[in-house]
Amino acid sequence: MDLNEAREEIATVDEQMAALFVRRMEAVRAVAAYKRERGIPIEDKKQEARVIARCSAFVEDEQMRSFYVRFLQDTMDVSKLWQHRLMEGLRVAYCGVEGAFAHIAATRIFPDGILESCQSFEEAYSAVESGACDMAVLPVENSRTGEVGQVLDLMFSGSLHVNGMYDLAVAQNLLGVPGATLEGVRSVISHPQALAQCHAYIRAHDFEARSAANTAVAAQQVAEAGDPTVAAIASDETASLYGMEILDHDINEDRSNTTRFAVFSRVEGASEGANDAGAFILMFTVKDEAGGLAKAINVIGAYGFNMRVLRSHPMKDLPWHYYFYVEAEGDDSSESGQRMVSALKGVCPMVKVVGRYSTADCML
Repeated sequence: MDLNEAREEIATVDEQMAALFVRRMEAVRAVAAYKRERGIPIEDKKQEARVIARCSAFVEDEQMRSFYVRFLQDTMDVSKLWQHRLMEGLRVAYCGVEGAFAHIAATRIFPDGILESCQSFEEAYSAVESGACDMAVLPVENSRTGEVGQVLDLMFSGSLHVNGMYDLAVAQNLLGVPGATLEGVRSVISHPQALAQCHAYIRAHDFEARSAANTAVAAQQVAEAGDPTVAAIASDETASLYGMEILDHDINEDRSNTTRFAVFSRVEGASEGANDAGAFILMFTVKDEAGGLAKAINVIGAYGFNMRVLRSHPMKDLPWHYYFYVEAEGDDSSESGQRMVSALKGVCPMVKVVGRYSTADCML
């Protein structure tokens, strides 16, 4: 093959590749629509690894294969850029103000979304139910303070599905107005929980502590007051948001403090399956009889599902009655999963699968 023939061959292949590119990107459009509807993030490294492993096997030449892997990765990067463009305009509800940890979690999960601040968990949840927003990002549990009962109640009584669970490590910082110094600070403002997390630090510096509605509100108050002797305890993202300076980093005593956030959607997500480290959320009530809870637990275990979380929560309308919340490993849509749910309905007055999520790569 001479030079002209080679160039003609490349031109022919390029024309075919252009048509295949359009075909591929139309399929990506469908993927983006699926993810948008269910609140699933664009990045999926496990799927990318599967694509590379499967497709690279088609290239027998080892030297050429390494270049093909790079070509595949570049193609997937372009696909993700296209998905980002298609995901613009996604409306995401959260409870709190800009700079609060819920806002930070929502921003990291949906970097292209339009974030909608809500006054309460109920307002954020209802915004999705009504169609005003596409997703809600709400806290489910904190590693120190435990479950968020209001959100569990919404799971129990509401119509939305959980399609993702994400852990956000809580790192508190001392923020001051421009020109402030650590030595000049006399008092600090923050949410009571943040003040408790930084109690040892506050005591060591002999600061006066004052409470605020949340950490972002505290930072806003300090920024507006402009007093260099008053500092806020909040996240580093909050510092840039309100034009403040970080006087000290990571001042919370417990560095393992983490909050889990759930992504709520009107549409049920597909099960990841046990092979993909998937999990599902199950809620149920039990009969008011001896061994009622034991029967339910035995059913779940009998079908081979390991419970990662089991907790009880009081029912709002029935004093001294409880519902139960379970996170179990595996695929509830599998044959054994369907049989387990069916058997559970035989011993429980109410059974509800709230959602499914992947347990991999869930740290924000």
